[in-house]
Amino acid sequence: MVNGNMLKSQSAMEYLLTYSWALLIISVVLVALFALGVFNPGNVVSSQCILPAGLSCINVYLVSNGLVTINLLQATLTPINLTAYGCNSNQTINHMYVPSNPPSNQIKMQIGGNYTFSVQCWAGGSQYSATPGSAFQGYISVNYIETNTGFPHTVIGQLTAKVS
Repeated sequence: MVNGNMLKSQSAMEYLLTYSWALLIISVVLVALFALGVFNPGNVVSSQCILPAGLSCINVYLVSNGLVTINLLQATLTPINLTAYGCNSNQTINHMYVPSNPPSNQIKMQIGGNYTFSVQCWAGGSQYSATPGSAFQGYISVNYIETNTGFPHTVIGQLTAKVS
């Protein structure tokens, strides 16, 4: 006859052994996923730029020295003259770049036209820089003048970009 305490001990050992193997397998899977970069937010983030109605970003590209390249699509109701643009980590119009396009230093954009520009992004009071694969969240500022009315506008949109 088998002792009841021995059956309980054997059952407890089988329980511990089974769950130990399960925990070991889960740990190995988590380490493998971490090593592959699944938990790195830079791998999950896609670059996007969201501007108010009338302007949109066709393409966004950010490099490690903080220089962002944006292809801007003009879809307002009238032609515009692009007068300045900037990129900041906070929602300000600091560090705006005025295009060098004599004689007026403006870029003329017809309805449905697009323009590609590059501008330095700023974080706080210094130029932004980061390692490739990291993510930048900030704002794009665009100043323009409606050519029909002469009214100036400033629009600020959100920028999320993966550093390449």
